[in-house]
Amino acid sequence: MDQTNPAHGYSPDLVVEDFMIPSDTSGISLHLRNKRARAQKAFSAERTILMVHGATYSSASLFDVPVGGRSFMDHLAAQGFDVFALDVRGYGGSTRPPEMDALAQDSAPLVGTDVAVRDLASAVDHILTYRGIPRLNLVAMSWGGSVAGAYTAGNNDKVLKLALIAPPWLLNTPARIDSGGALGAYRKVAVLDFRERWLGAAPEAARASLIPEGWFERWAEASLATDPQGNSEHPRVMRAVNGPIQDIRDYWAAGKAFYDANDIRVPVLLVHAEWDRDVTMATMQDFFTSLTRAPYRRWVEIGEGTHMVLLEKNRMQAFDAVSQFLAERDPQGTPSR
Repeated sequence: MDQTNPAHGYSPDLVVEDFMIPSDTSGISLHLRNKRARAQKAFSAERTILMVHGATYSSASLFDVPVGGRSFMDHLAAQGFDVFALDVRGYGGSTRPPEMDALAQDSAPLVGTDVAVRDLASAVDHILTYRGIPRLNLVAMSWGGSVAGAYTAGNNDKVLKLALIAPPWLLNTPARIDSGGALGAYRKVAVLDFRERWLGAAPEAARASLIPEGWFERWAEASLATDPQGNSEHPRVMRAVNGPIQDIRDYWAAGKAFYDANDIRVPVLLVHAEWDRDVTMATMQDFFTSLTRAPYRRWVEIGEGTHMVLLEKNRMQAFDAVSQFLAERDPQGTPSR
């Protein structure tokens, strides 16, 4: 499919800006990328988005690799949204804690969910001040869903809508991302070897067509480039902090929620794919039914997709589900607060 089809409202005429903003920790700066249509001059809460990545790959890797002619950020910006994407400390263009320059076994797991929530708070406050708006929309994937969910539960006044792609919740099966054993500060991810695990979630007959030709290679190279130190090793790797894995053990795998879903009081969209083995359909149902205080909630299930659906052949279904949810009026016919 031509990913620049005008029917999808795509325009390549976008402004791209990268910012380094302070965190709440001395010496730690956070990377923010912004994309918006060049013609956009006015900014509003309803059209502002902040995106948060998962436990392994940065926001640039998950949301801004232009496979097939466009990235998720491109798609949202072309729909008229002012789109920001955050790298939590230790990821992408943000500062890596100094412990990442030492051997992994020398330190405890770095950057737990609580730290990521603080980084998200820094990014939200920066954007609200920078754009002069009272609140914004959050879009997050995987572990980022834990971060954005926990933040929203404590800061409903700063969030308009919450869209989560495959967010973790209480586990009913072992976490695939946790290989077991002692956890050091970080782990080394052999990105080029990830294809087998990625495709392994799909039925064998569907694997050949799940990721369009050339997409994996482009995504893998972009992901490796986010960590120049790891990329210089042989074989090439990308370092990822282990705090999220420790939190899986301490919370989701132990039957304890990191935050109370009842504390989320904004509209919520959940997006999930049928072959996701990292976040199962049963887990999604449990989370969906826990969102009892959301003004309204929606669950979109995408056929023929895995945990990495945002980078697969059916990704436009996920893109459109998110953009339509954020653009629509509430059931009473007035814009969300």
